[in-house]
Amino acid sequence: MGLGNVLFGRKKLAAPKLEKLFALSSAHVALEAELGLRSAGVAAVVFKPLSAGEFARAEQEIDELLGAVAESCGATVRRRSDTFGFEWLVVRDPDFEDLVTAVHLVSSELEARGFGAQLLAALFRFDGRERPTHLVYGFKRGTFWPFIPTGQDQVRDNAEELRLKNELESELPIEPDLERWLGLFGAPLGD
Repeated sequence: MGLGNVLFGRKKLAAPKLEKLFALSSAHVALEAELGLRSAGVAAVVFKPLSAGEFARAEQEIDELLGAVAESCGATVRRRSDTFGFEWLVVRDPDFEDLVTAVHLVSSELEARGFGAQLLAALFRFDGRERPTHLVYGFKRGTFWPFIPTGQDQVRDNAEELRLKNELESELPIEPDLERWLGLFGAPLGD
């Protein structure tokens, strides 16, 4: 499907694949026991900014969504923007199962409210290795990939990411196309 087809309404963008996100819950024991990756208790959903016309409606709906998620699963959810203009819904919960469920709920609610096409990725932070390790879930393809920034400006540890890919392939649906392994630098998970 070409961009022209999308722009002129000949084809719709693919709906996000939300259910494969739960593969992370199933892989949790292996992540911790075999790979030494402990959840940092924080994750985020990133989505594209909306056009000015949609923005006013979206503001109110997203605020309602944050309240609903907090009420239903006990996680804290904060809205942030990054330096590239993308919107992030940062979810905090010390219980990993609840964290994954909250991220799924946030994503499902965004899709139900008509923002599914704007969903880009979910990002989960893990500690326990030399550097913080992230697992990215791409909503369009329903696959994961590792992302390990080195701490230097826009530099990632590609060798460690490939090693982790090989270790995770039996546990998670890993994105086979390495060119799709986008680095989510500047993710507002630290505040």
